[in-house]
Amino acid sequence: MAISTLFISHGGGPLPLLGDRRHEGLIHNMLEAAEIIEKPDAIIVVSAHWEEKLFKITSSLNPELIYDYYGFPEESYQIKYPVQGNPQLAQTLHQRLTENNLASELDANRGLDHGVFVPLKIMFPNADIPCLQISINANLSPAEHIKLGEVLSELDDHNILVLGSGFSFHNMQAFYAPATGNNKILNEQFDRWLNATCTGKYDGNEINRQDLLENWEKAPGARFAHPREEHLLPLHVCYGCQKRPAIKSLQCDVFGYKTSSFVW
Repeated sequence: MAISTLFISHGGGPLPLLGDRRHEGLIHNMLEAAEIIEKPDAIIVVSAHWEEKLFKITSSLNPELIYDYYGFPEESYQIKYPVQGNPQLAQTLHQRLTENNLASELDANRGLDHGVFVPLKIMFPNADIPCLQISINANLSPAEHIKLGEVLSELDDHNILVLGSGFSFHNMQAFYAPATGNNKILNEQFDRWLNATCTGKYDGNEINRQDLLENWEKAPGARFAHPREEHLLPLHVCYGCQKRPAIKSLQCDVFGYKTSSFVW
């Protein structure tokens, strides 16, 4: 039973749930991605909005929601997504990570941040699929996050969705400033590179693709697209889980910049 894997650009805070027209394309992409895959029995989310010194795993049966955003309408702090956790899967994953020399820890207290509940509320609105969240590692190592994905791939005897929740373009200063011509060029250069890297065939040689992703900073426009890489690293986890080209790229504009999501 193959693991389904999606990397999604999750948008600005709760805005996709508040009817923000700038997110219509992004919402459409999330819905399309959810239709492509088989409905999973469990979901593992790697969100850009949880960062620890090791890989932490939520292990509560009934996780709360964390409204980790500021300055939005009151309704955004009343959003509900009553999904159950998956303590048994969390324990299994913790064991697998330990066996593969990746430091990890179960966390029975932390809830699910907006990088989890916002896209899941759009993609699976019934909240009927148990879900757990894994932090990214504060070392921000592309190779280590690819290795995390490799460990997740060992769970292929389960019908699991691995969801990388980040943003293919995440420059907050650019989002809140006039979009200059040069900014758009840099954005488009990185988006083209990312799409070519994730979907290209490379004659079946995955070493080339992995090397490109591990050295993503060398790509055109890389540090403009990601002054800090926490929103890109969930993609590395998704790639590590599959080690093959993405079968589909879903693209749209958000806040005037090109952004991409990928289906494996």
